[in-house]
Order: sequence, then structure tokens, then C-alpha cells
Amino acid sequence: MPQRLTGHHVAVLLGGLSSEREVSLVSGRECANALERLGAKVSRIDAGRDLAEVLTRLKPDVVFNALHGIWGEDGSVQGVLETLALPYTHCGVLASALAMDKVKAKAVMAAAGVTVPGGGLFDRFKAAREHVMAPPYVVKPNAEGSSVGVFLVFEGANGPPQELVAPSWTFGDQVLIEPYIPGLELAVAVMDGQALAVTEIVPRAGFYDYEAKYGEDGSSHIIPARMPAQAASRALRMAELAHAALGCRGVTRTDLRYDDINDILVLLEVNTQPGMTPTSLVPEQAAHKGVGFDDLVGWIVEDAYGRGDARGIA
Repeated sequence: MPQRLTGHHVAVLLGGLSSEREVSLVSGRECANALERLGAKVSRIDAGRDLAEVLTRLKPDVVFNALHGIWGEDGSVQGVLETLALPYTHCGVLASALAMDKVKAKAVMAAAGVTVPGGGLFDRFKAAREHVMAPPYVVKPNAEGSSVGVFLVFEGANGPPQELVAPSWTFGDQVLIEPYIPGLELAVAVMDGQALAVTEIVPRAGFYDYEAKYGEDGSSHIIPARMPAQAASRALRMAELAHAALGCRGVTRTDLRYDDINDILVLLEVNTQPGMTPTSLVPEQAAHKGVGFDDLVGWIVEDAYGRGDARGIA
């Protein structure tokens, strides 16, 4: 693991334009502080439409992309960085775009042998008029992260979800609706192609939504998850398969559900730029494997350098 980054200039992209801006500000802050502790010169950039101009002026050695959500995580910013020939952390253009599109990502992962939930894309107005599948089911935007816009429709619901036609809905007219898988909420971090551990997530309020992920005491994390060893091994393997199938690199986080009554394990999605906040799962799993936060951040940067060297752009 790298100890110091003295002499290296790292631009940390944070904030950005998406609904996950606040989370990105925290992730970026934590990573920038770690990089400074490792000796790097750090430029913190609240990424906007002038990103290419800002980076051209600063001329960093490498870019740490701590953005979350659309634009920063869906291949758009990655394309800018490719055009500027700057080494950057996390996944490339194709993997970022593919993983952000949940429906397309599910198709690719299923073809690789990963078990994914059923369901599909539906018109939000139709889904608000009638149940498109028998409850319980999960409704989510097709291209958001951090559980933004996600909600459950339970058995016995009075009617279809009216949230889909509320003025506050800003996530497009196509929504992903999947059957709800009861049981354990799980997460697996993959680092350099190797799964680290299985975390069991216990939300305080019963649902792992945005507040449960990032609010103080929003959830508790249990490592290793309380599940049969064989099922845990399957979770690790499925995360590695999904990471590879989508063409990911660096560090990712996979979200899964495990029906412990019927021994059914399904993979929900892969996050190509997982949170690096004090409550985030990837740093916690790395620490469980003996890798401290600063060393984790240092490894992510050195991984980007290594790929840049291989392409002759570092």
C-alpha cells in the first residue's frame, strides 16, 4: 500500500450537478484530507460545466473523481477526462454509463450468470394508475444512486404509488419497478477485482433509504453478515462477476438482497463510485481487511496512475 504521495498534484472532483451533490461534497472532503495527509498537493474542484477549462488551467497529475450520480458517475465526466488525457480514478466511460443504467446493467450481469431481480421499465403515469405487478415491489429511478427517489409499495397498499405523479418527481417518465425481495440488505466492496467482505445493513427505520445511508445513526453495519457461509461465498462471487461483466476497475460496491428463509440471493446494482463518507460501506470493509482509510484512498490514486502509465498519459 502507498504511504506517501509527496510531489503529486491531485485534483479532487466533488459536489457536482446531481441530486447526490451533498454526499459527494462529504466524500470529496474526506478523500482530499486523506490525500493531503499522504503528502499530495490537492486541488478541490466543485465540478461544474467549466470543468475542462478548470482542469486545463490547473494541470493536475491525476484526478480523483469523488462525484456521485448523473453527469459525474454516468460516463459524462469520464469522457471529459479522457479527452483531456488525464489519469482518473474509478471506472471508465463505458462501465460508468452501463452501471448507471440499471436495466441495461441487469441484462449484462444476468448474461454473465449473476442472479438479478425481475421487473423492468414502466411508464410512471401508468404505474400511478394501476399496480404493474402485485405488491410488494420497489420503485426506483433507472439512473440515480444513493437510494434517491426509491420507495416501497407494500402488500395491502390502498392503490398504486401516487408519488410518481407528484410535482416533486424529477427522475424521468420511465421508472424501474422490481419485486421486493424480503430478508437481509447486503453490500460487497470489490477492490482490484477481489471482493472484500459481506456487510449486513440494518436500517433503523426498516428501509435502507437516503437517510439510512448517510444520516447519523441511520443504520448499523454488521461485518461479516449474519448468513450461512455458503450464501456469503455466493455474494462475494456474484459481486466479482458483476464487477468484471460491467468492465469495472478500481473500487466498486455491489448491493444485494438475501431471502434467508428461501435461500434466494439477488444482486440489485453495482455502484461504480461508492461513497467515501464516515458512514460509507467501502472504507468500513477495507478497514475490516486491515486497510485504513488513507491507504485505501492512496491505493485508488495509485491505481489510476498505473492505468495512466499503461496508456502513456501519466
